[in-house]
Amino acid sequence: MVATSEIYSCCGIIASVKTRSRHLPVRATWLPKPAGSGAYRHWLIDPGSLTQRLQALCQAFAVVGVRQQWACPQPDEALLLGLRPRQRALLREVSLCCANNPVVFAHSVLPCRSLRGEWHGLGRLGTRPLGAALFVNPRVVRTPLAYRKLLPVHSLYRRAVAGLHDRPPCLWARRSVFMLHGARILVTEVFLPGVLEL
Repeated sequence: MVATSEIYSCCGIIASVKTRSRHLPVRATWLPKPAGSGAYRHWLIDPGSLTQRLQALCQAFAVVGVRQQWACPQPDEALLLGLRPRQRALLREVSLCCANNPVVFAHSVLPCRSLRGEWHGLGRLGTRPLGAALFVNPRVVRTPLAYRKLLPVHSLYRRAVAGLHDRPPCLWARRSVFMLHGARILVTEVFLPGVLEL
């Protein structure tokens, strides 16, 4: 897998994202470094497959489906994927669990045009991890990771903690775009407190 470049600024300023030769505006609430992430930092900055890392640490790893439906992604997600406003995509959300304990909440946006060719089966993964399918192909290009601290007002935070008994004051998330032959998929991973016990 090879990487391309992506540029973000901070403080909610409109910035440019450079993916190959194309520039897309994005509201820069996602940052290039996870400053202040503390114990989550080594999880956030790891460039490898999160699925493989969890499988190596968990005796009982499982993917639990939360939601999969055709819907409109968030505006900033649509911009990263080159989608028109209100253009629908397949939204897939799962919990990655160790011994029945959710440790990561994964949110993916898969445009219809990306579910063709080598990625035609990604819309029918069920409880199989998406990450395993993306990292297995050396031709897949991944943009640099971007990071965000999610507060309880954020919709991703609310969905990520839905199954937790104790809800932390914030959660750390990272995201990146995977590309293959012009197709793009956005993957966002929200790290839950349970991951710190691994």
